Amino acid sequence: MVQELLIELVKGIGRFFLHPAVYITLLFSILIGFYRVKRERRQLRTRILWGWTEAKRFLLDGYIWAIVISVISVGVGLVIPTSWLFIYSAWMIIFILLFMYQVGSAIYAIALGAATLYMMYVYDWSFHVLTWSLKGFDLLDKGIVPIAVLAGLLLIAEGALIQKYGARNASPRLVRTSRGIEAMEYITKRLWLLPILLVVPGDVIDTYIPYWPQFPLGESTFSLILFPFVIGFQQKSRHTLPIQFFPQYGKKVWQLGVIVTVVAAVGYILPLISVLAIALGLLARLIISYVAYKTETSGTFAVSPQSNGVMIAGVLSDSPAEKMGLLIGERIVKVNGQQVTTEQELYEAVQINAAHCRLEVIDFNGELRLRQHILFRHDHYRLGLILVR
Repeated sequence: MVQELLIELVKGIGRFFLHPAVYITLLFSILIGFYRVKRERRQLRTRILWGWTEAKRFLLDGYIWAIVISVISVGVGLVIPTSWLFIYSAWMIIFILLFMYQVGSAIYAIALGAATLYMMYVYDWSFHVLTWSLKGFDLLDKGIVPIAVLAGLLLIAEGALIQKYGARNASPRLVRTSRGIEAMEYITKRLWLLPILLVVPGDVIDTYIPYWPQFPLGESTFSLILFPFVIGFQQKSRHTLPIQFFPQYGKKVWQLGVIVTVVAAVGYILPLISVLAIALGLLARLIISYVAYKTETSGTFAVSPQSNGVMIAGVLSDSPAEKMGLLIGERIVKVNGQQVTTEQELYEAVQINAAHCRLEVIDFNGELRLRQHILFRHDHYRLGLILVR
C-alpha cells in the first residue's frame, strides 16, 4: 500500500508539468515584467524592480500556502471531480490569455467552472477533447462541498499574498491630474502559481483507511494529482499609499476566505449551503474590487508635488535611499541642513557634503525623522530616489 501511494504521488507530480497552465503562467509572468520595465524606463528613465521579478517569484511566493492547502485537502479527503478540474482550467487559462488579471482571483474561475458543469448536467451537454470526454456532474450530490472549501482556502491564500507582496511589487506610473500636475499612481500586477495536491477519483487509494476520505462522491477508489491553481491580481492605488492600501485590501480578501471556508464546510450537512458559500465568495470578492476601484480613482493623489518638501515616489532596491529606510509618500524637507522644495535643490544640497548625506524627512504620520548615509563611489548618483516634480 505504501509503495503504491509513493508511485501515485510521483505520477501526480509528473502530471503537474503536463498542465499547460504552468507554462502559460510563466510566459505571462515574463510579459508582465517586460512591459512593466519598458513603461518604467520610458516614464522614469530607470526600472524599479528587476525585469524577471514576476517570473522568478510566480512560484516561490505561494509555495507555503500550496503546502498548507495540500495538507488540508489530502488530510480531510477533499475529493475533487476530475471533470470540474478540466472546466476550471479552461476558464483560468482564458482569463490569463486575455490579460484579465482583474478577475484573476480563483473564486471567479471556480464559480464559473461549477456553473458550467451543472449546466452540462442539466442540459445533458458533453464535450470531447482529444482522448477525454467531459460530461455534466450533479454537484449537489456532495461534489460542491470540496469545491467550495477549496475556494475558501484559495481566497485565504490570495489575501495573504496580496497583503505581503502587493505593496512590494507596486510599480509607479506617472499621470497628470485634472489640473495638469504630475502625480503618481501605483500598479500591482501579478500571477501566482500554487501547485496543490488533490484527491481525485481513480484506481490507487483504497477506502479502507479508517478516517479518509470524508467526501467520497460515490467513488470507491482514489488517486492523487498535483494540480496548478493560478491566482491573478491587478489593482492600482493612488488615493492611498501602497504600503497602506495593499495590506488592507489583502486582509479583506483573506477574511472573506475564512468565512467562505467555514460556510462551505457546513455544506457537508446540506450541500446547498456550499453553493451559497461560492455565491457569497464571488459576490463579496467583486464588491471588494469595486469599492477599492472607486476609492482609488477618486479624490486626491497620495503622491504629488508638495510646496513644503520633495515627495518620494519610488525607491530603487539596494540603493542609498533604501539603506536609509526612505519610503514612498515621505517628504524630504532638508538635506545637509539646507531647506529643499525641488529635485534640483535636493541634489545641489547633497553636493554640500557628498560623502555623508543627512536628510530630514516627514513621514506619512507627519512626524520628523533624521536619516543619514555615507555615500560611496559605487552608490547610485541619484540616491536611488524617484521623485515627483
